[in-house]
Amino acid sequence: MKSVSSSKKEGVFQELTHLYGRIWMISALLTMLLVPVSMCIYFGAWPDPLSVLKGLLGVAPIYWVVCAIEVFTYAPMLGSGGTYLAFVTGNITNLKAPAAINAMEAAKVKPGSEEGEVISTIAIATTSIVTTLILALGVLLFTQLTPILEAPALKPAFKMILPALFGGLGVVYVAKNWKLAVAPLVVMIALFAAVPSLASSVSVLVPVGALIAIGAARILYKKGKV
Repeated sequence: MKSVSSSKKEGVFQELTHLYGRIWMISALLTMLLVPVSMCIYFGAWPDPLSVLKGLLGVAPIYWVVCAIEVFTYAPMLGSGGTYLAFVTGNITNLKAPAAINAMEAAKVKPGSEEGEVISTIAIATTSIVTTLILALGVLLFTQLTPILEAPALKPAFKMILPALFGGLGVVYVAKNWKLAVAPLVVMIALFAAVPSLASSVSVLVPVGALIAIGAARILYKKGKV
């Protein structure tokens, strides 16, 4: 009886999560669209529809593909609540996913589990609040902080923040599943070595690396290596 009751509660929780998640995502999308629309109304200046369409045709399909890949990549990892929160607040690759993974690792829970769902959602919500507060402080103190942030001595450190963050998180998971990590690491190292300009497209290549890891895991599983 307890398991049936727990299953029903989990089902209700997931339904409510998807309901509120969709409402907030649609609300956020409308809010973002209302900013340029309100400016056009206020200034009485509207862009040419054909020019907008031409611009979208060159850019939008890329983002559609990336968005679809990111949903399939991050949703199983972050859980329903964490996925909605992360996609509304943004900066998933650089902040939300590492924070959620680190939190689940510290709590010793697995992604995809009920506990992992809760921990992931709390971690992403916390990072969203902290990021907003830091950005607000940064805006208020921008004039005072500019000389410090632009100091030549600190520039090398700022360039290494993301590599240090992902390196620290990556070592843990590579050590646990080194057989699965070999394929994406080799492919990505070769790709970046061949085309260094791709360093600015990390957000696009993270899902690609995930797909390579999934494909390699499938092959190794069939061969009985994992």
